[in-house]
Amino acid sequence: MSMLLIVIGAALILSIAYWTYGPILSRLLKLDPHARTPAVEHRNDIDYMPIGAGALLSQHFSAIAAAGPIVGPILAGKTFGWAPALLWILLGAIFIGGVHDMTALVASIRHKALSIAEVVRKHMSRRAFLLFLLFVWLALIYIIVAFTDITAGAFVGIQKLENGEAVSGAGIASSSLMYLALPIIMGLVVRFGGISMERATFIFLPLVAVSIWLGQKLPVDMTSVLGYFTENPDEAAARRAWNILLLVYCCIASVVPMWLLLQPRGQLGGYFLYAALGAGALGLLLGGKPIQFPAFTEGTLAGTNDLFPMLFITIACGACSGFHALIASGTTSKQLRVETDARVIGYGAMLLESMVAIVSLCCVMMLAKDSPVASSDPNNIYAQGIGAFLQKVGIRPELGISFALMAFTTFVYDTLDVCTRLGRYIIQELTGWHNRKGMWLGTLLTGGLPAIFLLQTIKDSEGKPVQVWRTFWALFGASNQLLAALPLLGVTVWLWRTRKAIWVWFVTGIPTVWMYAMSSWALVNIMRGPQKLGFNELLMKYADVFRNIGRGLTGQLTLNEFSQQLVPLIALVLLTLAVLMLVEALLIFARMGSAGTPPAIEPSDSRQALA
Repeated sequence: MSMLLIVIGAALILSIAYWTYGPILSRLLKLDPHARTPAVEHRNDIDYMPIGAGALLSQHFSAIAAAGPIVGPILAGKTFGWAPALLWILLGAIFIGGVHDMTALVASIRHKALSIAEVVRKHMSRRAFLLFLLFVWLALIYIIVAFTDITAGAFVGIQKLENGEAVSGAGIASSSLMYLALPIIMGLVVRFGGISMERATFIFLPLVAVSIWLGQKLPVDMTSVLGYFTENPDEAAARRAWNILLLVYCCIASVVPMWLLLQPRGQLGGYFLYAALGAGALGLLLGGKPIQFPAFTEGTLAGTNDLFPMLFITIACGACSGFHALIASGTTSKQLRVETDARVIGYGAMLLESMVAIVSLCCVMMLAKDSPVASSDPNNIYAQGIGAFLQKVGIRPELGISFALMAFTTFVYDTLDVCTRLGRYIIQELTGWHNRKGMWLGTLLTGGLPAIFLLQTIKDSEGKPVQVWRTFWALFGASNQLLAALPLLGVTVWLWRTRKAIWVWFVTGIPTVWMYAMSSWALVNIMRGPQKLGFNELLMKYADVFRNIGRGLTGQLTLNEFSQQLVPLIALVLLTLAVLMLVEALLIFARMGSAGTPPAIEPSDSRQALA
C-alpha cells in the first residue's frame, strides 16, 4: 500500500465526515445565523473583536495545531506502528475531537463567550468550577513547558543532511525572530493603513518565505551571544536562554491587543499550516518514498508496549485535545462573527489538524526501522520528511528542512502565547481582578512558573541529561486528554440540563467516558512508573515523594532535586481533581433524575434555552 493512497483515503473519509456528521451537529446544537454573538455584542477590539470565518479559521487552526499533531503522531508511529496511530487519528478526530471542539465553542458563545470553566460553574457547582480551573491552569503550565523546550531545541545545534549540507538551528532562530516581527507590522498596516487583512496577507506571506531563506544567511547564535557574559557556554545553556526568551515573549504577547499580534500572526500561521499540508500532499502526488516502517511494531504485536492506554495520550492534537476547548472558549469564541461559523471553525479545523497529523505520520512511514533519523527528535524527523517531499518539486534539501523547522516553530508560537493569555484569564477569574493588576499577575504567574522547570538540568536513572520536554510529554499527554474529558463532561451536563434528549449521551456522553477512561488509566501508569509498582509499593513511593517535598520546602533539596519530585505529585493531583469533578457530575445527574424538566436557567443564559 502506498502513502499516497493512505493520504487520499484519509482525506476522503474526513471530507465525508465534515459534510455529513458536521451538519448533524449543527442541527442538534441549533446554530442560528441571525443570533448576535458575544464578539459583536461586547466588541472592544482588545479581547472581543468579530472577524470573518476565513481569517478566524486560519488563526484558530494555527493556535490549536502547534507541535502536537507533529510530535504526537511521530512518537506514536515509532512506538506502536503507523496503523494504530492512523486509526486513532481518523476515528478520534471525527467522533471525539471534532465534537469536543465544536461543542466547547458553542457552549462558550451561548454563555457570553465565557470560558468552558464558567459553563461548568453555571451548570455544575462552584466547587466543580474551582476544581476545573485549577486542573486547566496546571495543564496549561505543562503545555507551556513542553512546547517551549521543543521550540528552543530547534534554535540550537546543526542538522547534517545526507548530501553533506547542514541546517543551522541559529538560522531557524533568526527566521523565527523575523517572522515574529512581520505580524506586528502587518497588524499596524491593517489597523492604520486602511488595508484589509486579506490584502495584507498577500503582501506579507512572501516576506515569510524571504525570512526562511534569510535566516540561514544571518543566524542568531545564542551560544556566541552568551560568550560575552560567561565562559565556554554550551548548547544546553543556549537552549535554557532561548527558553527564558520564549517565556518573556509569551508574557508580552498575551497582553497586547489581539489586532496587533494574535490576529495577523494567526492569519500568517494558518497559511503556513496550509503550505505545510500542501508540501506534504504535493510530494506524495509526485512520488513520495515507499512505506518502510512497520504497520505494527514488535511491542504492539507482543502486547508489551501499553498500546492501551498510551496510544490515546501520545496522540492528542490530531485526534482529540483538551487544549482545543481552551482555545475555542478562550479566544476564538470572542471573535466568532456568526454562530453558524462554529461548524467550519470548531469541527472543520479539527479535521484539518488530523490531516497535519497524518502528514507527520507519513514522515515516519517512509523511514526504515533501523534508520538513524528514526531515533532522532520528532522535529528533526518531521523536517527531514517535509524536506524529502519538497525535493520532488525541485526545492533544495536545506531550504525544505528550514521551511519545515520554521513551520514547526511557527505553530508553537501561536500556542504558547494563547496558553499564557488563557492562564491569565483563569487567574483573573479566580481573583476577580479584571484590571491591569490582575492582567499582569495572571501573566507573570503563568509565564513564570514554567521557568522553574525549564532552567533545571533533569537527568535519567543513569545520570545522563534528559531534554525537559521528554520528561513531561507523557504527563502532558495524559493531562491534556483528561482536560478533553472535563469539557466534554461539562458540555454533557449543560446539554442534558437544557435538552433532556437521548442523543446527548451518544454525541458527547460516550466520548466523555472514553477520554476519562484512557487518560485516567494513563495517569495511573505514569504514577506506577516503568517498574509497574503494586499498590503497597506505590504508597511507599508517594510517602517518599511527600517527604522530599517537605525537605525541598525547608531548603534541604536543591531546586533541581525539588522540581523532579513535582512530576509524580502533579500526576496524583491531576487524577484526584478529575475524580472529584466526576463525582460532582454524577451527583448532579442523580439530583436531576432521568425525567422531568430542566432546572431553571439564569436570565443571563436565556439564549441557551432557545437552543
